[in-house]
Amino acid sequence: ATVVGGMSIGRQSSALRGGAEVVVATPGRLKDLIERGDCRLDRVKITVLDEADQMADMGFMPQVTALLDQVLPGGQRMLFSATLDRNVDRLVRQYLHDPVVHSVDPSTSTVTTMEHHVLHVHDADKRATTTEIAARDGRVLMFLDTKHAVDQLTKELLNSGVRAAALHGGKSQPQRTRTLAQFKTGHVTVLVATNVAARGIHVDNLDMVVNVDPPTDHKDYLHRGGRTARAGESGIVVTLVLPSQRREMTRLMADAGITPRTAQVRSGDAELTRITGAQAPSGIPVTITAPVAERPQRSAASARGRRSRPAQSRRTGMTDRSGPRRAAA
Repeated sequence: ATVVGGMSIGRQSSALRGGAEVVVATPGRLKDLIERGDCRLDRVKITVLDEADQMADMGFMPQVTALLDQVLPGGQRMLFSATLDRNVDRLVRQYLHDPVVHSVDPSTSTVTTMEHHVLHVHDADKRATTTEIAARDGRVLMFLDTKHAVDQLTKELLNSGVRAAALHGGKSQPQRTRTLAQFKTGHVTVLVATNVAARGIHVDNLDMVVNVDPPTDHKDYLHRGGRTARAGESGIVVTLVLPSQRREMTRLMADAGITPRTAQVRSGDAELTRITGAQAPSGIPVTITAPVAERPQRSAASARGRRSRPAQSRRTGMTDRSGPRRAAA
């Protein structure tokens, strides 16, 4: 069962009450369902905590520890994290006993097939430069700091003839799912996003990530850039830097262990085209239509079966003669 915010809690409740062997959940929604009496964790044997460092950075640690305190003592616990600093290290000490550590790369590691470019731009020309990069052949993932900035740039790109779509925390989960699917199929060529897309998203053949707004933390830079050059592929990470941001960007790159290629560019430059494939947009406004999701047809027999099921059994679906079923969160 999938248990996340932004989607119908009623359907998730029904899925849990029907019994689940594996539950993939976000902390807040799982907490809500436990408080409603729709889920118990006392028989969970395997617990997996992914993106632990991000949860710590976003302030979810109290919810995470409250959930971990409810799972079966002595069960297997696995933690995945890009870093093991501060709160994450505290989680390891408190909940993982004599753990086996598997380390793929240090937290500052970068992929050898990934190029890093810092492009110095002037404020008055930044939007035109961004639009030309977005108009290149191939898909682009662009990061900005705020939801408003994402929506504004997406609107401007569409008006310029670039097939762009927005992805941020203000969108519902179904909207995010549809937008990401359109990006993966090529119906949308530019995904404009906040850091909500910096982790856990994989798109085949995505060869460019653009930090329209530079990140403020080197870990965010590495996670944003990690959307490209995946599984042996090559990719380019481009960061647009204003004069007032140069000193901070130099520090961030040093913290990330990266020596980028640096260039001064402006819209229409041959150097900008050489690095990014930038080109002038068509100027013909485009509209991206959302795909229509078809509801699965219910058979008459299944409908009759649901109507005839006793109400009591629906309420206690997670418990049978052998006790509550197992779920992994």
